Amino acid sequence: MQAAQKAESQDAGGGHGAETPQGAVEGRGQKVRAMLKAQLGEEVYSSWFKSLEFESFDGRIVKVSVPVKFVRNWIQEHYSEHLLHCSRVEFATVERVEVIWRQPGAIAQRPGETRPVETTSTAAATPPPAQNAELPQRPAALRPPVLPAQRTSAGGLEGSPLDPRYTFDSFVVGASNRMAHAGATQVAETVLSGAPGYNPLYIHSQVGLGKSHLLHAIAWEVKKRAPNAQVLYLTAERFRYQFVEALRSSDPLAFKERFRNINMLLIDDLEFLQGERTEQEFDHIINALLDGGKQVVVASARAPNQIERLNERMRSRLQRGLVTELQSLDHELRLKVLDKRLAEKRAADPSFSLSRDVIDLLASRLTENGRELEGAVTRLYATWQYMRTPITLDIAETVIRDLVQNLEPRRIKIEDILRIISRHYGVSKGDLLSQRRHRSVVWPRQIGMYLAKHLTARSLPEIGRRFGGRDHTTVLHAIRKIEGEISKNPNLGDELEELKRLLNH
Repeated sequence: MQAAQKAESQDAGGGHGAETPQGAVEGRGQKVRAMLKAQLGEEVYSSWFKSLEFESFDGRIVKVSVPVKFVRNWIQEHYSEHLLHCSRVEFATVERVEVIWRQPGAIAQRPGETRPVETTSTAAATPPPAQNAELPQRPAALRPPVLPAQRTSAGGLEGSPLDPRYTFDSFVVGASNRMAHAGATQVAETVLSGAPGYNPLYIHSQVGLGKSHLLHAIAWEVKKRAPNAQVLYLTAERFRYQFVEALRSSDPLAFKERFRNINMLLIDDLEFLQGERTEQEFDHIINALLDGGKQVVVASARAPNQIERLNERMRSRLQRGLVTELQSLDHELRLKVLDKRLAEKRAADPSFSLSRDVIDLLASRLTENGRELEGAVTRLYATWQYMRTPITLDIAETVIRDLVQNLEPRRIKIEDILRIISRHYGVSKGDLLSQRRHRSVVWPRQIGMYLAKHLTARSLPEIGRRFGGRDHTTVLHAIRKIEGEISKNPNLGDELEELKRLLNH
């Protein structure tokens, strides 16, 4: 009889050192998931726990897995206590829960084999940053086709790769880049007319504002209008490489001759042109092309008069045509860029969308250049592909965190406070806003009012209204109550700091 009871007890609690059979773990896991859904609600459960699987239990540690690192980190950071609490109901002796990333393509585990995983314990104080989450690869059949890069070639010279995405159609025009865009389109339309619009065209800007995009767009447009046109796009580094190869083969004159019959030369990243002989050869070739009426387009991070290695004659020639700068993107243009990149993603998957609040967040936080904006949309799209849940402001802020320079603390709203208080104290939002006077409800409500006073710009009457239509004297009483308790209870101060950390996350 005692042996049977001992076995029954070990089966209920797992038994230290005894691995619970996988079937039993899965059965208990179903009950844990049901409890999570009941406590957190359908929306939260569907967003974060729908893909959760219970892997194993050794009497101390429950291992669960999710298919995306981002989801793993989010659960660890926001729901670890809920997960541990619910797990203890079914796994009586559990001490902690480890969240495992299920790597894509992993085959079913066989006896004696291990599956590649990365783990994060719910006991960890600080989880890995979610913004660096590695997402599993989408099945090839579901991914939109990626057009291969192509190279221009002329006179036996092979150019640098052209990105098929960088066309005039995908370039977003605004006040800060309108002049450069106009110059580039005119060059593309007139290069073969015998009367080039601007020659040379010199575009300069900081990184990521679109100068390479415009050079690629010019090349694509000219090739579309005249497929047989001799167009050569080269980065300064590739120009130098090809010239050095010509020197090694004792063929520098033939290298220069290869440029004689081209219609257009586009040089990118001029500031990286290095080497005395390379610079001299570049001067000769540019002068020969311009003297022959051939179109030259140059892009650089600096204006011609700011590149020390250029001689005075070359500076003068480059400044003879149109020199135009791409300015930083203003807020309106950032919004247009985001809308354009979102439309491109929706062309591949119409069910993907971002709310206007999320788009406004990206436009306000990512102010450096267009590449940041494009990268943010790509990250959110990848996150959405595997979560299949709307991208909220919380998710967006987590995903873009490492893209943001000097990230300002997020603006806290009373709705955020109600959500965190409800989650932290296990009280529903309805109870917080109700007239219930039980201490289990009154204390969290007073904490919430105290935080609203110190973390938002709302007035006492407004706070009272948002906390169930209470008057300002009730709010003032709650604030004084918490302030008085802080002086008597050091643990309360720590608890308030933890709530502030959760709200500022």
